[in-house]
Amino acid sequence: MASSRLPPTVLTLKQFMRRQQVLLLYRKILRAIRQVPSDSDRKYLQDWAREEFKRKKSATEEDTIRMMITQGNMQLKELERTLALAKS
Repeated sequence: MASSRLPPTVLTLKQFMRRQQVLLLYRKILRAIRQVPSDSDRKYLQDWAREEFKRKKSATEEDTIRMMITQGNMQLKELERTLALAKS
């Protein structure tokens, strides 16, 4: 019997799309953090972002994930606004 290349649990299309949204948000947050001028603040924010995403990695409920994505986007916008004010 040939072994399957698929992982034991295959994502549905909706789960796959949510996963892509989460990964995109994570990358956007890390890119925004790179603009923080202070090395210590940058390191703190990178560690914070990584820990938050790791801590919430096990969430499976659709509404919970959608709410976390919304909160993450709001936090990203707040960070971007703060960085824009700091540059001006």
